[in-house]
Amino acid sequence: MRRLFRGAFIVLIALRYGLDELVLNSFQRPGLRVIARVMSVGRNLRAPRGQRLREALERLGPIFVKFGQVLSTRRDLLPADIADELARLQDRVPPFSSDVAVATIERAFRRPVDEIFASFEREPIASASIAQVHFATLKGRDGRHRDVAVKVLRPGMLTVIEKDLSLMRMMAGWVDRLSADGKRLKPLEVVAEFDKYLHDELDLVREASSAAQLRRNMDGLNLVLIPEMFWDYCQPEVIVMERMKGVPISQIDRLREAGVDIPKLARDGVTIFFTQVFRDGFFHADMHPGNIQVSLDPVTFGRYISLDFGIVGTLTEYDKEYLAQNFTAFFRRDYKRVAELHIESGWVPAATRVDELESAIRSVCEPYFDRPLKEISLGMVLMRLFQTSRRFQVEIQPQLVLLQKTLLNIEGLGRQLDPELDLWNTAKPFLEKWMLDQIGPQKLLDQLKDQAPRYAKLLPELPRLLHDYLRQHPSDDRRELAQLLLEQRRTNRLLQGLIYGGIGFALGLVVMQVVLRIRLF
Repeated sequence: MRRLFRGAFIVLIALRYGLDELVLNSFQRPGLRVIARVMSVGRNLRAPRGQRLREALERLGPIFVKFGQVLSTRRDLLPADIADELARLQDRVPPFSSDVAVATIERAFRRPVDEIFASFEREPIASASIAQVHFATLKGRDGRHRDVAVKVLRPGMLTVIEKDLSLMRMMAGWVDRLSADGKRLKPLEVVAEFDKYLHDELDLVREASSAAQLRRNMDGLNLVLIPEMFWDYCQPEVIVMERMKGVPISQIDRLREAGVDIPKLARDGVTIFFTQVFRDGFFHADMHPGNIQVSLDPVTFGRYISLDFGIVGTLTEYDKEYLAQNFTAFFRRDYKRVAELHIESGWVPAATRVDELESAIRSVCEPYFDRPLKEISLGMVLMRLFQTSRRFQVEIQPQLVLLQKTLLNIEGLGRQLDPELDLWNTAKPFLEKWMLDQIGPQKLLDQLKDQAPRYAKLLPELPRLLHDYLRQHPSDDRRELAQLLLEQRRTNRLLQGLIYGGIGFALGLVVMQVVLRIRLF
């Protein structure tokens, strides 16, 4: 019954904001478009369609707001005006009762709040759709207190999420069956990805683990600070972390007055992003200004402070190599290689003509090079690339949705900090080094070291295995023994060839690396 009422409420909101007209007009069946025109008669639908969709999602609640935020990154699925409106969605969610927060904390730790914290601020410092944050002072076992931030899960979220997700799956199924682009744009897969992210956010221990991993990865980079997690006080509903003190990155005038090098800050943001993506394959995927601060402490002055690790992205080695080669080809303006990579990866049909895809990609990207960031809209480039992809039936990869979203966040952050930042030239040296590391001799040595324990265990067993084989297969036939000895000599020659070939290959990689350092880019 609740699902029925919720579905009826969604239908009413859709009719109120004219969403039925937007949906029916997107379908390929002419009859549905006629129905849309008939239903729009007598309704006041003067507001732009993107604004109506954004306001409807805000009216439907935080889960639909989050879905709109994810959807805003899929500019392949949406016209530019709608994607721009959805990008304005914010988690403007009223906080829940502090009494409920305290009760959740006490239930999680089975102790009164006063026994855990020397002080606890009942007024939350931040509130979002999934959780809210309170500042507190944690009692130390050694008598020293620590300033902490306590993140508490919003109660009853699992029920709300499951209910709304089931309706989203149903609507995605309609789009998949009826929309002309449904199969290519994979709406069911998008909803499934959204489902995964939401359920990951519901487990705060997972968020704490992601923060700890990012903290280890970024240790030594000296560009970003990530709060320490207090594992004795981490539960699925509540986590306690180090309180970070910084200035929100949106307060640029305040940062500039404090002496922060704003252009360097912009370059550091790009470096952090590419390090997390290409070196680690594990990146903060919610890098909007609300989750980023800058430290003014003398010890860590000018470093980023990252917050809220509910959404992180991961990339496989194949994904990283494919993306790095694409970026490298883009920076070199080698559009033919970009087209070939799309075909090799299976993103476009194998019968696609390379020259046609190359020409289409060149027409999209060439106008944007050699410009400062203030004149480049990466979102516009992506949108035009996605529009081009329709012509060539490119299959959008759901696992890269988070990367697209984060890349757009980086663009917005860079434009906010330094409109003169050249994103391409800032990223190029990093990608150059990364590519050389992937094909250089050091990579070969690292792989050999990784496999060394397996070889060390296998080699001592070979004489015993050979002895056991000979005992189990006795023979007086000299020809068979001669054949066995011949095979042994062949094996020895093969091993020698592999060794010498490996040495030659390593030397060749050294030469190649020198050549690449001269010719790359």
